[in-house]
Amino acid sequence: MSAPVLVAPDKFKGTFSAAEVAAAVARGLRSAGREAEELPVADGGEGTMDALGGETRTATVSDPLGRPVEARFSLLDERTAVVEAAQASGLWRLAEDERDAWGASTRGTGELIAAATEAGARTVIVACGGTATTDGGAGALSALEEAGVRPQIVAACDVRTAWEDAPRVFGPQKGADPATVKRLERRLASLAARAPRDPRGVPLTGCGGGLSGGLWAHLGARLEPGAPLVLNELGFDKRLDGAAFVITGEGSLDEQTLAGKAVAEVAVRCRQGGVGCHAVVGRSELDDFSLRRLDLGRVIEASTLEELEAAGRELAAG
Repeated sequence: MSAPVLVAPDKFKGTFSAAEVAAAVARGLRSAGREAEELPVADGGEGTMDALGGETRTATVSDPLGRPVEARFSLLDERTAVVEAAQASGLWRLAEDERDAWGASTRGTGELIAAATEAGARTVIVACGGTATTDGGAGALSALEEAGVRPQIVAACDVRTAWEDAPRVFGPQKGADPATVKRLERRLASLAARAPRDPRGVPLTGCGGGLSGGLWAHLGARLEPGAPLVLNELGFDKRLDGAAFVITGEGSLDEQTLAGKAVAEVAVRCRQGGVGCHAVVGRSELDDFSLRRLDLGRVIEASTLEELEAAGRELAAG
């Protein structure tokens, strides 16, 4: 029997989960006679909790505007939990006309961390990406202080952005006009000046509108790029050893968003391991230089499950 193809995509944000993408591509591979192993991955944003697995729990927490919602966290074991900030504080929680970059709070994320701690976790991996917020984690820190808990926190980040750049880079997609971006910059500068550790200039502190930086500055959280953390937890390198080749992917690839993304991390590890790597993406704006740098064999665009399946069939020949 030939070696399996390792199918390790991230989510197609707003369209398909990583698991849905992996299943569709794997169906195409199998229909063409190839064995496939599905390994959905994530980068520290939405989908991180599902990729890491564990026992799922639910809690009633605050959404970005303070409304009660049901949100999930997971227990990897009796001492370690995974909390996805986007579960409580995610941009997806708000309709487009509800986006409030100034008023949106990470309080619900803090409530989820507290719930995970009360469930027995001593260490909480917080996937910080995908929030509707730019409060520097102030809401989460307030909720944790009120709950009287202080777990060890690993902040998994899907971007390397520094604290002071978060309003400019991510504020507009969260509803901030130019004047609000300036207000947010002043707010984060004030929060940084009062923090036990100054997060300004530190890579990874701007993730989740400064949530990662707030957890780092006040609680001593360990900052980790999300994609390597997830791949290490999943034992990706060991699975890579037995793969014929790898198919990765995510919704959009361009120069601005490539750094820190799962596709780039998968491609680098494939190159280091001497295993071929292809990508299936919703949209690619990478130039030839970037493709050569990643050492991707082929990049196929697909926007439906049928097209993802067809891409699997197309790549079945290797």
